[in-house]
Amino acid sequence: MLSRLLSLIVGAPFEAAAYSTSAPAAAVRAEVATFASGCFWGTQHIFLKHFPPTPEPGKGILRTSVGYTGGNPLLKNPSYRSVCSGTTDHAEAVRIEFDPTVVSYAQLVEFFYRSHDPTTQNRQGADTGTQSRSAIFTNSEEQQQIAQRVTEEVQAKHFTPKNRKIVTEITPAGEWWDAETYHQLYLFKNPSGYQCPTHRLWW
Repeated sequence: MLSRLLSLIVGAPFEAAAYSTSAPAAAVRAEVATFASGCFWGTQHIFLKHFPPTPEPGKGILRTSVGYTGGNPLLKNPSYRSVCSGTTDHAEAVRIEFDPTVVSYAQLVEFFYRSHDPTTQNRQGADTGTQSRSAIFTNSEEQQQIAQRVTEEVQAKHFTPKNRKIVTEITPAGEWWDAETYHQLYLFKNPSGYQCPTHRLWW
């Protein structure tokens, strides 16, 4: 009885397994999507809240990691401090492995636009700098075409009527660097931690 009361008061302990999976790659022909939309904590958090991998079969996202990409290719293993200095040109981003038989790349791109403000240059809320830019890093020519098409559709439907223009960068993905361990799943481990106010559903 006491343990039950304590769990009600303090809440259930965070279980990383609820937001990641170790399903063998052979079981699913996973694809990779890479997005940047400001603070990578919030980007990862909102994707996983709406596409949780558990309970099985989940909603299409298999695993995620936050990290750095899109920067100076001569700079290896960038740190959070160096990326936030703006000197490396890397973006804070999330790398998503997904099952295309459950959720399509086009759906993920549309959700990416739905869950942040893609009309602000190098800024999300109070977070500013190239590391906070809105970007889609494509992993194939097909993804490049889909990202361009969905961007045009979202622009016409949601932003042209408001006289606003999407400034999202769409570019082939470069080298990926995982962020430091404490950044991974940060908002699930620290629910009261900082979250950019633009990471919400806009429509």
